[in-house]
Amino acid sequence: MAETADAPSAVPPASAPDDVLRVEHMAKRFGPVTALRDVNLHLRKGEVLGLLGDNGAGKSTLIKIISGFQRQDSGQMFLRGKPYEPKSVDDARAKGVDTVYQDLALIDELSVFHNLFLRRERVLRPLPLLNNREMKREARRALDEIGIHIPRIDVAVARLSGGQRQAIAVARTVNSAADILLLDEPLAAMGAKEGAQILDLVARLKAEGRVSIIMILHNYVQVFQACDRVSMIQDGAIALDKPTSETSVEELTEIVVNEYRRARQAAAQPPA
Repeated sequence: MAETADAPSAVPPASAPDDVLRVEHMAKRFGPVTALRDVNLHLRKGEVLGLLGDNGAGKSTLIKIISGFQRQDSGQMFLRGKPYEPKSVDDARAKGVDTVYQDLALIDELSVFHNLFLRRERVLRPLPLLNNREMKREARRALDEIGIHIPRIDVAVARLSGGQRQAIAVARTVNSAADILLLDEPLAAMGAKEGAQILDLVARLKAEGRVSIIMILHNYVQVFQACDRVSMIQDGAIALDKPTSETSVEELTEIVVNEYRRARQAAAQPPA
């Protein structure tokens, strides 16, 4: 088994020419709570990176900072080699970074094709009317291009399965011309069949080389199915950063078990 990292390292990984995103010495506090202490992370072009960590480890906070939803207290980011400081979610999207959160941000009452063009609706000029025909045509093309089979795109998304809804949310980000996708627990609360559909979609996007992806995951088996590399956050920093080919479920589990042991020992210490 590969050597297990005992403590988070504050040393950022060496810069590589194919890095599309770099995070260096990222820190974020919420009052007395330290969410991120010293995070160093990088994402290569065309790579799928699995982001792991216990509940409250800071995974979602990191994603929100990269996506422009929150600002860090310190540290810096680089996008395609240039300083990256998104002013908002819309600014991040304009720079090619888009996020699919757990709630998917879909409107149940709207159709598939209307959700795909949410906030980017096509209109007829000079009349302020929706160009539904064009949006339907473009929606079908976008779904077909990444292998998503939705028999009818004029039905409300509330009638679709969880896997189909997740796929539509991913398709919307791809269709927005984003080349970096941040997926916040895309397989949460899904059955095996629906989860497999999303993993297949990620595999197709990876094979096409169109996007680079960071996925927050909890299931280690899914990490090895979908990801090229894995980064694990502990104590507000990256405790492990390895290609999946160089680690194992056993190593990842051992790191988490050691963290629980340290936490129990600290809790058992009498107060000073």
